Amino acid sequence: MPENKNILGYFFNIVSLIGMILAVVATSLIIVLLSVELITGVESPYLGVLVYFIFPAMLILGLILVPIGALRVRRQRRKQAPETISPYPDLDLNDRHTRRLFVFFILGTVVFVVIISIAAMKGYHFTESSDFCGKLCHTVMTPEHTAWSNSPHARVRCVECHIGPGAQWYVKAKISGLKQIYAVLAQTYAAPIETPITNLRPARDICERCHWPEKFYSGRQRVFYHYAPDEKNTPRETNMLINIGGTPKTPTAMGIHWHIGNEVYYIAKDRKRLEIPYVAVKDKSGKITEFHDEYEPLSKEEIAKGEKRLMDCLDCHNRPSHIYRSPGREMDENIVSGHIDPALPFVKKVAVELLSRPYKTKEEGRAAIASGIAEYYAKNHPKTAADKAAAIRQAVERVQDIYNRNFFPNMKVSWNTYPDHIGHFYTPGCFRCHGGKHKSADGRVISKDCNICHTVLGQKQQNIRPGMKAKGYVHPTDIGDSMIAMNCSECHSAGGEDVPGGGKGK
Repeated sequence: MPENKNILGYFFNIVSLIGMILAVVATSLIIVLLSVELITGVESPYLGVLVYFIFPAMLILGLILVPIGALRVRRQRRKQAPETISPYPDLDLNDRHTRRLFVFFILGTVVFVVIISIAAMKGYHFTESSDFCGKLCHTVMTPEHTAWSNSPHARVRCVECHIGPGAQWYVKAKISGLKQIYAVLAQTYAAPIETPITNLRPARDICERCHWPEKFYSGRQRVFYHYAPDEKNTPRETNMLINIGGTPKTPTAMGIHWHIGNEVYYIAKDRKRLEIPYVAVKDKSGKITEFHDEYEPLSKEEIAKGEKRLMDCLDCHNRPSHIYRSPGREMDENIVSGHIDPALPFVKKVAVELLSRPYKTKEEGRAAIASGIAEYYAKNHPKTAADKAAAIRQAVERVQDIYNRNFFPNMKVSWNTYPDHIGHFYTPGCFRCHGGKHKSADGRVISKDCNICHTVLGQKQQNIRPGMKAKGYVHPTDIGDSMIAMNCSECHSAGGEDVPGGGKGK
């Protein structure tokens, strides 16, 4: 029999049949699941992995196995009858049978290319989605995804900051992603996961695509609302003007954004950039002024070997999206917004105490919060427990929500796991450089004057009489000269010295 008439016979073998089954099943599943997704509009990261990666790979594998099996059978038959089967397959389109097979092959190829192209396009967009980044590796990325979804950048996709435009950074990110996938599969990832400080793209390539520093030169008024951890949850209010300032190209080159408009370099001693013993400023003429930590200066050799980083947005705004808030701050925001009734005695104190305790699991934490608040009012304020039962239930729900957003025991993450350099309340922040201890050779000191960055317009609290105009910030409690001699974070690092669980170094 001529070879053209017996081509189909080559495909009746176990390898080719397995390939056909894989291809047919994969194609059917891709079509069905894509149709379901298009009709319902519901997307799932796990379904996406199947539709855009697993099933297309299964289809390609099947289509590779089909010709491999056929060529294997042909080779065996040629060994038995070399005179009837040529070394290479003959393609005679004048033969009707061969022509039909060829047309079928072309149509199949078109269908294959269409399916793979759709899967590739959808797969690309899927890998660029925030669901892919945050929900696929559910346990590992839950803290970061939760913080991002509650941040001011919740509408900015992960890739817009972590990758940005350009093929070069896309390829780098995907190579890095393969390592991370392996770490998840092999259970070798760190808990908590490390912040990718060293391989972040420069902020000027990312942040300044939306935020234009040259247009930020005015001051911005902000009112900070706080509540004392006392029976009445006594309100405190600080009205402050934030001196944002601008760059040398703006009318007033002063304020916080002065740092971005000038060349400021520094060397950090630690990976988290909490300790900065060396700062250098380069002026317009090219002159460099170096400022050294008076108490722990770097040697000339350490300065020569150290990484001199040019200051950019992320040196202060180091957690613009993955923001975890302290129990005290969360309670202040919930009370001022009306979600928690300030008439509940000691509600802030009780909630912060419960949130500050360690729990092994989310479930244990939520249960402890619910029972702790209910038992406190039943035991200490029975009348309030009866009269304000609904308000107490709502307070329980809100405090549990605070816990869900800021505490992740399985990843060893809590609100103070990652230092946030913006401000100086819970971490050294501004005082890493503006601590009054960095001095130049000619005697100049990087100032610790609070009014450089913000001006207090007014305060309302117990130790300020109504109508009294305070000069500078007045601490709610009398701490003497400690407010000047110490940094705020030395007491407030765990939520505030007047909050149970707070204290220096915690």
